[in-house]
Amino acid sequence: MLRLAAFAVTSALAAAAAGPLPPLPPLGRLLAAPDRLTITVSDTGNPRADGEYRLECDPVGGNHPRAQDACARLETLAREGKDPFAPVSKRQLCTMVDGGRATARITGTWHGHRVDSEFRRTDGCEISRWNELEPVLPRGRS
Repeated sequence: MLRLAAFAVTSALAAAAAGPLPPLPPLGRLLAAPDRLTITVSDTGNPRADGEYRLECDPVGGNHPRAQDACARLETLAREGKDPFAPVSKRQLCTMVDGGRATARITGTWHGHRVDSEFRRTDGCEISRWNELEPVLPRGRS
């Protein structure tokens, strides 16, 4: 019995000396779907940029040619409180500039939210929206 008590005290002292356990990630983040996006790009004028790419973040993966940079860009926009996939507001005044025929569609899950967003370069607002998301989307031509 005395040995059992000594073992319990020794174990408690060893655990206390090791320091506190690191905090667990927020429960919502543990239960959320992983950050996984499919990016389909066409008509950029660059055959190497057109195609379908998978982008996974946290950890970085997929076949996106600049996955690390793309995930970093998405995280920067999230920290700034921006929704990188939000459409241009219907109330926004946009310059009538044609940025080319390039189109992109992004689907999947980001920060626990479903994503289904289309991108075009049909006016100044859409060009700006596309450029804001580089390097998730390839550099567009104007």
